[in-house]
Amino acid sequence: MAYWTVGPCQGELRREELPRPAEHEAMVRTLYSGISRGTELVVHESHVPPRIAKEMRAPHQEGEFPAPVKFGYLSVGVVEEGPEDWAGQTVFCLHPHQDRYVVPLSALTRVPDDVPARRAVLTGIVEIALNALWDAGPRLGDRIAVVGGGLVGGMTAALLRRFPLERLQLLESNPRKRGFVESLGLDFVLPEDAARDCDIVFHCSATDEGLAKSLRLAGDEGEIIEMSWYGDRAVSLPLGEDFHARRLTIRASQVGVVARPRRHRRTTGERLDLAVSLLRDPVFDAFLTGESRFEDLPEAFDELANGERDELCRLVTYNKE
Repeated sequence: MAYWTVGPCQGELRREELPRPAEHEAMVRTLYSGISRGTELVVHESHVPPRIAKEMRAPHQEGEFPAPVKFGYLSVGVVEEGPEDWAGQTVFCLHPHQDRYVVPLSALTRVPDDVPARRAVLTGIVEIALNALWDAGPRLGDRIAVVGGGLVGGMTAALLRRFPLERLQLLESNPRKRGFVESLGLDFVLPEDAARDCDIVFHCSATDEGLAKSLRLAGDEGEIIEMSWYGDRAVSLPLGEDFHARRLTIRASQVGVVARPRRHRRTTGERLDLAVSLLRDPVFDAFLTGESRFEDLPEAFDELANGERDELCRLVTYNKE
C-alpha cells in the first residue's frame, strides 16, 4: 500500500504491485516514514508551480504534479529481500509513504547501529541543512542568524551549534516553540529582539516577513541563504531598503544537487551517509513531535493542512509484518 495525493487536499491509500528484486535491488519493509510538513503540504495543497514540476520531483516519485502523485522522501525500513550482506539491514531511503517497496541498492543508506530507526527518519532533513551549510561556508567567529524555528530552520541551527561562532541566533515568532528551541541548547529569540550585523542569515520561515527580516539582519555585503520553498505563492520584498543600499546577496539552497563548494568531491550518497551519522546525537529526538499510523495518513495530512496541530516532523508508524 502507498499514500497518493489525488487532488487538492485529498489523499488516499492505494494498493501497489511489487516486482521481485533484481540482482542489484532490494525489497524494503517500512518501519517508519516522516512527513516533512513544509514541502509535503505544498504538494498536498497542489501548489507546485507547473514550470518547475520536473525539477521538484522526488527521487522515487510516481505520477505527476499536481495529482495524482505519490510523493515523500523520509522512509526507514529493513531489507527483507536482497543480497546477503544487506539482509536485515536497517536503511534510509528517499521514498514516498509506502509499506513495502523495491529499489536499487544504490538508493539505500545504511543506518548505523547506534542511530534509532525512528530518529533516522530525519536523515533527509539533516541532508537539507547540511547542504545549506556547504552552500554558505560559515567560518570561525561568524555571526549567524537562522530565521524560522520549524523543521528545516531548527535542523540548520542544530548543526550550526557545532561551529565555533561568535553568535548564533534562532529567530521564531511563535512562543510555543520556546521549549523546542531551548531543548537544542539554543537561545529562543523573538524577531524584534534579534541582533543585527550578521555575516550569514539562513531564512527558513517561508514568509514575506521572515525574508524581509533576514535582509535587515544581514551586515553590509552579507548573504541570505534562502531555504524556503514558497510553491506557487508570490513573495513581496522591500528591495529598495537594506538589500540595495548595503549590497546584500540572496542565494537559494536546494537539496536536489550537492552544493557547489562540495559538488566535485562529494556524491549524494556520501552526503546522506554523513547526514545519518550525525543523528547519533539524541538531541534530534526533539524534532519528532507527532505520530500517526500509516493507515491514518489521509486524516493526518488533513490535520496538518488545517493547522490543527503545531508540529515539526510527524512520524508515521507501520505494521511490523
